[in-house]
Amino acid sequence: MDGGILEEHTEYVVNAIHRILDQYKESYDVRAKEGAATSGNLPKSVILVGHSMGGFVARAAIIHPRLRKAAVATVLTLSSPHQSPPVALQPSLGHYFAHVNQQWRKGYEIQTSHTGHHASDPILSHVVVVSVSGGYNDYQVRTKLESLDGIVPPTNGFMISSTAMKNVWLSMEHQAILWCNQLVVQVSHTILSLIDSRTGQPFPDTQKRLTIFTRMLRSGIPQSFNWMMQSHLASQEPKHVLVKDVKDAAGSLVHASTACPRNVYWGDDGFEKDIYIQTTTVTVLAMDGRRRWLDIQKLGSNGKSHFIFVTNLAPCSGVRLHLWPEKGLSTSSLPLSSRVLEVTSKMVPIPSGPAPTQIEPGSQTEQPPPSAVFRLGPEDMHGFRFLTISVAPRPTVSGRPPPAASMAVGQFFNPEEGKIELPPLLMLQSIYSQKDMLVKEDHPLVLNLSFTISLGLLPATLSLETAGCGIKNSGLPDEAGDVENSRLCKLRCFPPVALVWDETSGLHIFPNMYSKKIVVDSSPALWTSTRGSDKTTVLLLVDPHCSYKTSIAVSATAAAGRFLLLYGPQIIGFSIAVILFALMRQARAWDLDLPMPPMVTAVETNLRMPLPFFLLAIVPILVSLFLSFLMSQPFPPFASFIIVSVICYLFANGSVIILVLVSQLVFYVAAILHIFIKTRWEVWEGKVNFAFVRWFINLSSSFFSLKVVRVLQGNPSLVTVLAAIILVFLVHPALGLFVLLFSHSLCCHSMLCCFLTASFRSHARRKELFDYKNKGNDGSRQFTSKSDGRSNQRLPLEENSSNSPNSSKSFGDTQLEIFHHRHGLLILHLVAALMFVPSLAACLQRMGMGQSFPWFLDTALCTGVILHGICLTKPEYNCFLFSFPSIRSTEVRLDFIYLVAGYYSFLCGLALVPDRVFYIMATIGIISFALRIVHRRNIEKGEVYMVSRKHSHRH
Repeated sequence: MDGGILEEHTEYVVNAIHRILDQYKESYDVRAKEGAATSGNLPKSVILVGHSMGGFVARAAIIHPRLRKAAVATVLTLSSPHQSPPVALQPSLGHYFAHVNQQWRKGYEIQTSHTGHHASDPILSHVVVVSVSGGYNDYQVRTKLESLDGIVPPTNGFMISSTAMKNVWLSMEHQAILWCNQLVVQVSHTILSLIDSRTGQPFPDTQKRLTIFTRMLRSGIPQSFNWMMQSHLASQEPKHVLVKDVKDAAGSLVHASTACPRNVYWGDDGFEKDIYIQTTTVTVLAMDGRRRWLDIQKLGSNGKSHFIFVTNLAPCSGVRLHLWPEKGLSTSSLPLSSRVLEVTSKMVPIPSGPAPTQIEPGSQTEQPPPSAVFRLGPEDMHGFRFLTISVAPRPTVSGRPPPAASMAVGQFFNPEEGKIELPPLLMLQSIYSQKDMLVKEDHPLVLNLSFTISLGLLPATLSLETAGCGIKNSGLPDEAGDVENSRLCKLRCFPPVALVWDETSGLHIFPNMYSKKIVVDSSPALWTSTRGSDKTTVLLLVDPHCSYKTSIAVSATAAAGRFLLLYGPQIIGFSIAVILFALMRQARAWDLDLPMPPMVTAVETNLRMPLPFFLLAIVPILVSLFLSFLMSQPFPPFASFIIVSVICYLFANGSVIILVLVSQLVFYVAAILHIFIKTRWEVWEGKVNFAFVRWFINLSSSFFSLKVVRVLQGNPSLVTVLAAIILVFLVHPALGLFVLLFSHSLCCHSMLCCFLTASFRSHARRKELFDYKNKGNDGSRQFTSKSDGRSNQRLPLEENSSNSPNSSKSFGDTQLEIFHHRHGLLILHLVAALMFVPSLAACLQRMGMGQSFPWFLDTALCTGVILHGICLTKPEYNCFLFSFPSIRSTEVRLDFIYLVAGYYSFLCGLALVPDRVFYIMATIGIISFALRIVHRRNIEKGEVYMVSRKHSHRH
């Protein structure tokens, strides 16, 4: 998580690529010199496979200026962030990501001459990039960050989730994606398929490599269900390509592009008797070698123009499907190749759950789960009259033993009949009470559940319980009857399958979906989200012969965990904005000669309704929408975008309040302990003679009397600046910020101790005065004896001046306001220092491997932050920057700068780039430095500073 480390890794990868290619050349030259046989061409490129940040480093190496031309043509990344870092906290890291992505965008642009004519092809036109995401179980890198949208055009790459990858169908943790056997095997076969067997080199053609990736990794389900799943991943390949006519085992001529392989042969004794289906639902319970005829015109009427078919029979070897224009082929003069079309290849595999075991030979088993799905739309069946389903005879299934139990169910249906809309209110209510729905028998095989709130934000537990399957009551008692009916229904109803579709994360498949928590790796309601991204589609493939009791329940804890995971960067940016808004309140109160509010009060004021909340929470959101309009960017879902952003703002306020309360508690405890120990020491000092302690005090006094120490004590700000900047430039920016935090902590502790001491003495003095009035002259003598010279010397002069008519604030109140001011700066700079902690941890792990100076961007920005903390040590340095002559009594002061900075930080949070808040914080530091200079010049000129102030004792 450090920009400098990534740059060093990029250099290493470039050197490694050159070394690998040179090694082939050296080995070839040695063999040629020794007279050994040499064949083939030398490799000119390597294939890069990167995991996590390694995938981004692989892309950074490709645009490195020292990389040889065409040295890398194919990149495969696993759980790698491409859009931005997982948590963008370090400015140099965010800058490096932006720079690399900008170079990639330019690399795919057509090169033109000064006259506008085509000069050359894009520099990266030969590079193919495929990004594989781990899905919802990857808590470190989210799918949206792994997308290649806007970086790599669809002609040169795509992103696919492991949950939608062929033969994988699993979500995996960030590290598990490296060793998951299903994914490793599929990726290995894919990489080997990229090699041309004739030359031993990767295919040079870009589209050829991209086609191999598509064929080996993508499932055909998004294309099959494009009527419900609108996906940019859908292939644009033509549906039917007429090549050559061949004859299948049933005697029909079909197109070669859609025909089954020739080595798959069924016996001639098949299809002894055709079955004519008269209902919209067809069921196959055994491999009987028969062919079912379905009249498309008759069964597909009344809006039932779609056909769905699920089975556990293997395509071609177990089942085949054909479209026929008419029943009698002999009466037609058209060639058979234009009339009969085999569409078995449109059947796509899906993961299946465990198959039921057969208790004993010949006994009836439970229905097996489907392993393939087949769909035809009206456009696919246009011009055809019949659909045939041919089932292979059981004894001869491609030389393999047939499955223990076979099943197939097909249906003509109307998609609108199975559509169920789940409104947001229903999902929110399911957090407290489970919502049940009853799906009666003879329902559509496909149930389309449309969740209007993404399941990436509100993970829902979806349960399906078989309520009936057309079996009459067995007459047994209620409990025993339910058990018996459930057992019988398992023999008739195939296990449901859930196909979950999300626009961001793609396809997720849940086989044997009786009860499952459904979650997708989506990030809805972001500034960069498009309309529709806040919805999730769940297609349930359920047996139409059975009725089901469906229940939906949303877990509050799971939803809260997903919310913090998805919107953590946004909350961090909002937290900086909340702190800046609180500092604005404090600066404004000082300018108006009002008591400076503590940080807790200032943050709570930001949440007051209606005006403060609207100005500080709603207005920035509206500004972001206006910026989207100006930049011609698509608008996010309006309602969900505002609601989620407001919730993130409330989370940020709560986090800041907790941080402020904890730090304030620590300061108060430390100050009280300090005062208690100091008081006790003054009492013990005159009674007990500790020689060692007195020797240590004398030694300390002699040390602090040195001239150098006295100079440093007189210029604490100078010492802090020198120490912090040296660490920032030479070691790490986080260490310099820690020095600044130490300075803030000492000041807060000192001011709080002064305030508490003054408060205690003021309380004691008021008590003595009260006793004096009650006791008369005797009390007067006692009071005089108590108020001797020693005690009176420790009482600050300002305490006595609090009763002066020219003073509106006591000494204790002034110290308390300075504490509130420095406490606000401490909270702001504490969050800034914490944002550099991941980078510091990465650098500490590399100790002993070579040390390099920090990036100049980080050091420059942190220097600005340090100037802010040093130059505004006191609130009176908040003089006005400039005024507008045309507007009377209008001055731009630091409170306005804090307001603008808060708005900017709010927008950075919406854009998920919290690292950019350092730019505005450094700008505030430069402004603070200028204000300090203006303040000092005004004092040197003897001018009255800040004439609007009424309590001049502060200056």
